[in-house]
Amino acid sequence: MHLIINGVPQETNATTIQALIMDLGIETKVMAAAVNMNVIKKEQWETFELHEKDKVEFLQFVGGG
Repeated sequence: MHLIINGVPQETNATTIQALIMDLGIETKVMAAAVNMNVIKKEQWETFELHEKDKVEFLQFVGGG
């Protein structure tokens, strides 16, 4: 499946947000996810189905000082 992940076109076999996070190896870094500009609650990541050409954004909280 072709997705646009954080602005970068990528190919994946993942069909859910949780599977995509695991596939990308970023499970400990992601704090929020949006698909096609809609924020998806963390409770829905395991069941929310991705579709061809979806635009997925993963957001991370970064501390600074």
